[in-house]
Amino acid sequence: MREAQPFTAHYVDIQSPRAEEMVQERLRDTGLITLDGFTSRSTVRDFAARIMDIAPHRDSDPDGLTTIRDTRRHAHLAGYGGFGTGELAPHTERSGVPTPPRLMLLVCGTPAHYGGTCLLTDGRAVYSDIAARRREAIVALGKPRTAFFGAGNGHATQVFTEHPDGRVSVRLRLDGLGRFSPIVQPHLPHLRVALTAYQIRLPLAAGQGYLLDNERWLHARDAFTGSRLCWRALGEPCFPLPNGFAPAPRSVTRPTAARQAVPS
Repeated sequence: MREAQPFTAHYVDIQSPRAEEMVQERLRDTGLITLDGFTSRSTVRDFAARIMDIAPHRDSDPDGLTTIRDTRRHAHLAGYGGFGTGELAPHTERSGVPTPPRLMLLVCGTPAHYGGTCLLTDGRAVYSDIAARRREAIVALGKPRTAFFGAGNGHATQVFTEHPDGRVSVRLRLDGLGRFSPIVQPHLPHLRVALTAYQIRLPLAAGQGYLLDNERWLHARDAFTGSRLCWRALGEPCFPLPNGFAPAPRSVTRPTAARQAVPS
C-alpha cells in the first residue's frame, strides 16, 4: 500500500469564490477532491445540493443524506456492512442498481476512537496496471454480464465497462453480494492485489470529507472502535462529467508492490 498525503493533494477550499468551478475541474481531472469546514449536517446538505442532484435511496434520511454509524443491528445483514464497525472491502456505491449514482460525498461528523480510516483506490490506476501486464485479465473483467452485484434484484454487469469514446468505468463489490463468472474468477487475485497496491489512506477529522466520482474511485474502510459518525450524499452532478476515466498511458510507472506481489 502506498503512503501519501492525499488530503492535501486533492484539497479544495469550499469557501473559495471559485469552489464550484474547482470542484468541476478536479472531478473531470482526477475524480477526487477533499474538503473541510463542515460544521454541521446542514452544511453538508447545503454543499451537496450545490454540486449534485441528491438521490434518495433505501438508507437515506428524509433530507437525502445517509447517517453512517454503528447501529448495532445491521452489520450482520448482507449489504449493510457500513452500519457496523467492521472493515469494508473496496466497492462502488450502490453497485447493484442499473445506474449507480455518479457522485459520492462523505463527511466525518465524529471520528472513531481507533481505526475507521477511509481507503480509496483509483480505478484508472488499477485498470492501466492490469492492462499493461495481463491483457487477458482486462479482457475477462470487461466481458458483459460476468459479474452480478446485489441480492436477487441486483444487476448483471462487468467490472470494467469500455464506452464508445474509449473511456472506461469501474464497478465492483467483493462482499457476499458480489458474484463472478468462472471466466473472471481466475483473475480476481490479480485484481485484489492491484486494488491494494493503489490504495491510499485518508483519515478524516471532524468536519473533513471527500467527494469522488463513483465510476472511477472505489472506497473502503478500516474496522474501528468508538462512536464514528459520518454523513453521506449520493447523486448526479449538476454539470457535465464525462463517463469514467481515460486509461493512463502504458508508460506510467507502477508501484513496486504491484509488480512483485501479483501472483503469476
